[in-house]
Amino acid sequence: MYDEDDLASIREARDEWESETRDPFVEKGGERKDRFATVSNHEVGDLYTPADVADLDYESDLGFPGESPYTRGVYPTMFRGRTWTMRQFAGFGTATETNERFHYLIENGQTGLSTAFDMPSLMGKDSDDPLSDGEVGKEGVAVDTLRDMEVLFDGIDIGEVTTSFTINPSAPVVFAMYVALADNRGVPRDRIGGTFQNDMLKEFIAQKEWVIPPEPSLKLVTDTVEFAAEETPRIRPISVSGYHIREAGSTAVQELAFTLADGFAYVEDAVDRGLDVDEFAPQLSFFFNSHNSIFEEVAKFRAARRIYHDVMSEWYDAGDERSTQLKFHTQTAGQSLTAQQPLNNIVRVTIQALAGVLGGTQSLHTNSFDEALALPSEEAVTVALRTQQIIAEESGAADVIDPLGGSFFVETLTDEIEAEAMAYIEEIREMGDGSVRDGVLAGIDEGYYHREIGEASYEYQSRVEDGEEVVVGVNKYDTEGDTRPDLLHVEDEVQDRQLARLESVKDDRDDAAVEAALSDLRETVRDGDNVMPVLVDAVKEYVTMGEIMDVFAEEYGTYRESIGVM
Repeated sequence: MYDEDDLASIREARDEWESETRDPFVEKGGERKDRFATVSNHEVGDLYTPADVADLDYESDLGFPGESPYTRGVYPTMFRGRTWTMRQFAGFGTATETNERFHYLIENGQTGLSTAFDMPSLMGKDSDDPLSDGEVGKEGVAVDTLRDMEVLFDGIDIGEVTTSFTINPSAPVVFAMYVALADNRGVPRDRIGGTFQNDMLKEFIAQKEWVIPPEPSLKLVTDTVEFAAEETPRIRPISVSGYHIREAGSTAVQELAFTLADGFAYVEDAVDRGLDVDEFAPQLSFFFNSHNSIFEEVAKFRAARRIYHDVMSEWYDAGDERSTQLKFHTQTAGQSLTAQQPLNNIVRVTIQALAGVLGGTQSLHTNSFDEALALPSEEAVTVALRTQQIIAEESGAADVIDPLGGSFFVETLTDEIEAEAMAYIEEIREMGDGSVRDGVLAGIDEGYYHREIGEASYEYQSRVEDGEEVVVGVNKYDTEGDTRPDLLHVEDEVQDRQLARLESVKDDRDDAAVEAALSDLRETVRDGDNVMPVLVDAVKEYVTMGEIMDVFAEEYGTYRESIGVM
């Protein structure tokens, strides 16, 4: 972008500025810190110039929005055409309470739904399972059967509103329920849209919600990919999720690298099954965290798009441009929220949300200020939604495509993050002897990810405790007194209501049809066929979540058994 004479002149001028202007000034008053770094401890310089991006090739490294390598965005107009989908996470109690929250959010301008499930549902347990006692509806909505799904979406046009489902081991069951709901309502399968998190590799790496071992878990994920490609083209069957990797304590680079490696592992598994990459890749999506270091996050998102385009094109021969476009959802950083002075979280969330917008996210969830203490109250979730609306309507951040593109600092940081992330991905690929999928599975078995994330988490917490990393209201600017707001409480009666609904469903359903459906499922699993068509038939007979997941555990074994934990 600059010729060698220009660059030499700039370097000379910078050296002169440093020695004659900056250094004398610093000698008088010093700087705030000896070292400046991002939240991920990525050191940053004091000033960036064209010399820092001397090797940047505009067309191959940046390009234009909607054109490869998509560094500047996957759509030609980005938010000038339409804003990102505002998708607030919601779910608590029974399907009835969550349905009421859904309607409240839609009435207040939310443009997409996002469903949080309770722990029993996440782990594939029915509400009447002894292990579910005390957890029903506590951290999300309880879903045992298709009846709950019917109540959850009562009065909501699932052919128009897209819905995200944050669920993993039991995601195939919830996917089947959503398809069955559409069938029963007469909504064509090709009209229903949304996303299932369904990222089991990430569970073994970071979040640790699992039932069966990694390889059969991966098989079920690929079943959903194949089914979605054939039956539900507007459904994204996987949201490859770095969010939880970051929440577990990773750096931004680790989040990016491990997430993309997981995504490439899913691609390889589907291709090995015989699917053409361009049949399914356009339906893949990603899910990233947005933390406090605004420029690091923007650079991470831009690097993600570039890496994904290059790898999908070069390693997997993707021919359809949609197969090389990384599209992602962003959620602000739950790990950054503090129970102390919780109103400070509104500011943190605003910064993080702005980073997602400046980085070109396709949808966004803003955390509520009280989430370090409880499920979000109605007041808190309204503030979180209004935060997005103010950014979209008042800040001007959505008016220019990739507004930070061309910044010497941001372009340098994008290049650095890309290089460091690719080094991780290549290392994982080498662990699998040329296969990213095998490398990811090997990394899970060998504890590679746990070590890498654990070391990063320890290093960050040490900096907090030493005061090198400031957390306002926690290790600096703290105040005495109770600053907790009014909190949402899920009453114990919720469990009683859910158990009554489940009992009613079991009393009303056809027991012979249930047994036949479970028998078909066992046979399908043993034959190695795609389980999704059989699951859709089963949930229509009101087979429960727990009954289905028990079949998987019986046929595949459990992960706990596979690693010798009983």
